[in-house]
Amino acid sequence: MFDYGGVLTTPVRQSIAAWLEHDGIEPASFSRTLKAWLGRRAPEGTPIHLLETGELPVAEFERLFAAELVRLNGTPVDPVGVLDRFFAGLRPEPRMYALAEELRACGVRVALLSNSWGNDYPRERLESLFDPVVISGEVGLRKPLPTIFELTLDRLGLAAAQVVFVDDAEPNVVGARAVGMRAVLHTDPAATRAALAQLHQASSARGRSPLGPAPSAVRDDMTPPRGE
Repeated sequence: MFDYGGVLTTPVRQSIAAWLEHDGIEPASFSRTLKAWLGRRAPEGTPIHLLETGELPVAEFERLFAAELVRLNGTPVDPVGVLDRFFAGLRPEPRMYALAEELRACGVRVALLSNSWGNDYPRERLESLFDPVVISGEVGLRKPLPTIFELTLDRLGLAAAQVVFVDDAEPNVVGARAVGMRAVLHTDPAATRAALAQLHQASSARGRSPLGPAPSAVRDDMTPPRGE
């Protein structure tokens, strides 16, 4: 089970850094807002939570978000299209697409589970590779709540113990483990490949590999496809 942004794409932090510089936004104002709306102590129902569950329209979120940000030159942040600018630097991570394709070719079910910020997804490509594709704003649930993991497992048709979850956000990894999945905190494609190979070898020894029918299901070589 794969996350989307930051896993099937280049790191989100790189896109954020480029956006902050391009729009001349004071980084501290962004960090402060992110912590208040998405931090460990953030109350339920923040604008980010409501955006992720599809309860808050993108335009309204952008208005609220821009109002919290401060530009270095003192002028207001334009709310129109601020999320497009926020994610503009994301590029597909071909090595992760290739890994998913390799697993599928070995007969492994691969699912996608993503928290959406009103993103445009390459749906045709995703739906041809992942089954199911679960987007938070379309189901009214969000990671790391257990209900969205349980929904995805149900659609996948597998028990939690049979599934490995890959995400670049630690709270989501913790949430996946809480429902009984094994999980990998994604930092880069090579490290994730190595972690999955290690899990595969361990579970193969117990006769229940989630990564394919044989140790060859995750190889050491690897190259390209796309994401966001």
